[in-house]
Amino acid sequence: MKVQSPEIKDDLHRRLRRIEGQVQGVQRMLDDDRECREIVQQLNAAQAALRNATRLFMHAYARDCLLNGGDGDREATDILDELFILMSRVQ
Repeated sequence: MKVQSPEIKDDLHRRLRRIEGQVQGVQRMLDDDRECREIVQQLNAAQAALRNATRLFMHAYARDCLLNGGDGDREATDILDELFILMSRVQ
């Protein structure tokens, strides 16, 4: 399956660029010898942003494949099983 919606693609690109900036910010914080609690706070923020981007993508996947038949001739139960397997890998 491919992401069909240009809006979802744009949103994901924006989110991933923001996450990339957060990770680069943490690297700078390490280089600048910032306090550990500040670094942990930024790492947690980056993880939360990545989880939210994952949820957005999973929602688009479920909508496009399950509701719009975006995955060809596959049975809905097979797609649903795959979705749950993918969801179990997301922490």
